[in-house]
Amino acid sequence: MSKDGYNPAIHHLGRRLRMAVIGGGPGSFIGGMHRQAARLTDCFDLVAAALSSKPERALEGGLNLGLSEDRIFSDGLELIKKESRRDDGAEVVAIMTPNDSHFLYASAAMKAGMDVICDKPMTNTIVEAEELVKIIESTGRIFRLTHNYTGYPMTRQARAMVKAGEIGEIRLIQVEYVQGGKADESNPDPSGPSAPWRYNSEKGGPSLVMGDIGTHAHNLIRYVTGLEVDEVAAEAGAIVPGRTIQDYAGALLRMENGARGSFWVTQAAAGVENSLQFRISGTKGSLEWEQEIPQRLTYKPLGRPCEIRTPNGPGTLPLSAYASHIVAGHPEGFPDGFANIYRDAAEAIAAVKAGTPARKEAMSCPDGQDGLAGIRFVHAILKSSENGSTWTKV
Repeated sequence: MSKDGYNPAIHHLGRRLRMAVIGGGPGSFIGGMHRQAARLTDCFDLVAAALSSKPERALEGGLNLGLSEDRIFSDGLELIKKESRRDDGAEVVAIMTPNDSHFLYASAAMKAGMDVICDKPMTNTIVEAEELVKIIESTGRIFRLTHNYTGYPMTRQARAMVKAGEIGEIRLIQVEYVQGGKADESNPDPSGPSAPWRYNSEKGGPSLVMGDIGTHAHNLIRYVTGLEVDEVAAEAGAIVPGRTIQDYAGALLRMENGARGSFWVTQAAAGVENSLQFRISGTKGSLEWEQEIPQRLTYKPLGRPCEIRTPNGPGTLPLSAYASHIVAGHPEGFPDGFANIYRDAAEAIAAVKAGTPARKEAMSCPDGQDGLAGIRFVHAILKSSENGSTWTKV
């Protein structure tokens, strides 16, 4: 809910939306984040869950969330089938399973009449991504993708400033997402039943680093600039000796308007935590933002002193103000950005159900087309890298 008390589900429908979750069981960071985001918005009631494919684990997790046993499942497809037949069944399905099953559950949910909130990346393959977009269009369901960094107030401020022409025509783009969680060289490729599923290319996709964080970096520059990447000259691989999964990718970018850019992502930078940042330069000035200091957007206009924009501070534009939950001077970050994606989804879903107009500020949330663009970008990076870093069309 926003600081002005606006709740899109209550506004449009007079009630919360009924939500089910698939995946994100006990011990899952991202599962807990999805559920927390839904609670922060106050737009959803959690009514059913398939938290794990292991029945005992699914039951334990569901009971701990306060669900009744008849609405706890160990099979996501069974959840969709049974909930879609109930008068009080789930209307929205949130998916946070391994990447290879996103298409399976999202397509089944939409065909059953449910709207979908899905963790990124949308799919592992271009074929599945294109097919999912067709299903979104044919069913008319709402599909939203949790690229949560687009939910930060100051990334939305940056988007609004670019759209308003405050930095002029974009000439240069730099984006990097640097982590250190996989820098330990003592166990480069975990294996066995306890190994993280992301190390399995069939589940996690053809590139661990691109699927995990590269899609975030790509989505963020598209979101802020409104531009598509036209071509890439890329290299992707492993920095840690003996590692077979990819922990690094870098690329030169050619944007659709002729702007040039650079893209760098890694999970093997020792000591770095979660450093996502961009610099976007136009004919009138530049914008700079760092995820680890999310409440500060630096604006460097041509020929004038540098300015610091903050949530609710001077110069805040409506798109940013809509995404800010608390008063000026208080930090907002990862959970709040995630919650904004859920609130945007609730706005779109509830407005369609009620047949009433949705707030335009909620309509910038990543959707199926954004997911498809991300998968095409991943595969262009890999194709370029395999071909000696040659320029490759996205």
